[in-house]
Amino acid sequence: MAVTLTDAAANRVQTFLTNRGKGIGLRLGIKTTGCSGLAYVLEFVDELDEGDEVYEHNGVKVIIDAKSMVYLDGTELDYTKEGLNEGFKFTNPNQKDECGCGESFTV
Repeated sequence: MAVTLTDAAANRVQTFLTNRGKGIGLRLGIKTTGCSGLAYVLEFVDELDEGDEVYEHNGVKVIIDAKSMVYLDGTELDYTKEGLNEGFKFTNPNQKDECGCGESFTV
């Protein structure tokens, strides 16, 4: 499997990279935190690390380290606007539950 971006997410990431003026893509990862144990991490990447896996959609590269890939394989990243709220939304088939505030999840 792989990690995919919707067109809306790819466009938003490309806008961020253009405004930033540098970067080869977006790193998607996980960290241990929160009530449920894991949280998503997004950050810009200027250079690849050894062992990174790279996926591309509409010219946007998503970079994932091997440790995070175990939890993120099959995930779709979307960018949504709902009323006054907007942000990235993760659809992760590995996710079993999430905390009440939606900040962390379990697999």
